[in-house]
Amino acid sequence: MIALSMVPGIGSIGSKRILQYTGSAEAVFACDGRSLKRIPGVGSLLASRILDKKVIENAAKELEYISRNGIKCLYYTEENYPAYLKFCEDAPLVLYVRGELKLEGKKVLSVVGTRRPSVHGLENCNRLIRDLAGRHSDLVIVSGLAYGIDYCAHLAALESGINTIAVLGHGMKYMYPAYHRKIARRIESCGALLSDFPSGERPAKNNFIKRNRIIGGLSEATVVVESGVRGGALITADLANSYNREVFAFPGQAADATAAGCNRLIKSHKAALIENFRDVEYMLGWDSKENPKQEIQGSIFPECTIQEKKILEVLKSEGESSVDLICFRSGLPVGKLHEVLLNLEFTGLIKALPGDYYRLVNL
Repeated sequence: MIALSMVPGIGSIGSKRILQYTGSAEAVFACDGRSLKRIPGVGSLLASRILDKKVIENAAKELEYISRNGIKCLYYTEENYPAYLKFCEDAPLVLYVRGELKLEGKKVLSVVGTRRPSVHGLENCNRLIRDLAGRHSDLVIVSGLAYGIDYCAHLAALESGINTIAVLGHGMKYMYPAYHRKIARRIESCGALLSDFPSGERPAKNNFIKRNRIIGGLSEATVVVESGVRGGALITADLANSYNREVFAFPGQAADATAAGCNRLIKSHKAALIENFRDVEYMLGWDSKENPKQEIQGSIFPECTIQEKKILEVLKSEGESSVDLICFRSGLPVGKLHEVLLNLEFTGLIKALPGDYYRLVNL
């Protein structure tokens, strides 16, 4: 099955069509060229690629790598292949998994959005997942481990004590962005890293577009938290729509560029407008049999020392942190955040790094 998925140009749909005619992956490679060309959609070029000995050799190397590194394979023909995804015509033939992909009987929700979210977008993402997790312990959050909303969604799930799945746009040998290695390890320990790319596949723009079909197909519904008029979140929303899945979006102000994509989805009836977790529960028919977790609201102090302490605690627990993450974890308004960061930098407690990252000076 791995060898068939690695044939250049075969694609998810084409490989499954061939399996229907041959009955098994083993039978595909037992065919000669003439037999292969009798299968609809298989011409001389594709037949020659299937019969290329390098395909089997590459598959053997892949099997060796994944067995050494604790990577599991899920095949489209197996019963434990994710049920929602299996209904998608272009579902991958093979899924590579690090961690545990336990979705049976779970409420699975994809959460996506821009890589450059506003503070308001981060707050909406965090609040939605926190509130749903408090009422549905069987909730699983799916996202793409990119900067911005994806990172926020995974982090909110982890901190709420629920499982989360990160769908990667590359093979398991790599991690992009590299800064997310730390959270990737946390996801793997209480959820899963998932990819349909062989382990040696490097990060590439088209790969991230391709992986969006898994994000949209793996879940019952997709929430677009915040998005401009272009971007991967809108591609995921379109794919989810094509799979007849629910799509939800938070609305934004008309002049807000980061909300333009969400507003367009709502305006064109490609997404239902949501304002909070109750809207998601109502539209998906999720009845909560659990008591909402009592949220303990800490005291809010206007003094600068308390605000500084919040930031220092984030940097102490996370190490090097982006401004987005510090804003999300500290809860400080972005304007005030930059002011306090500047004060801490002047006092020598933190150091500014390239790309809007900060760290404690004693790390």
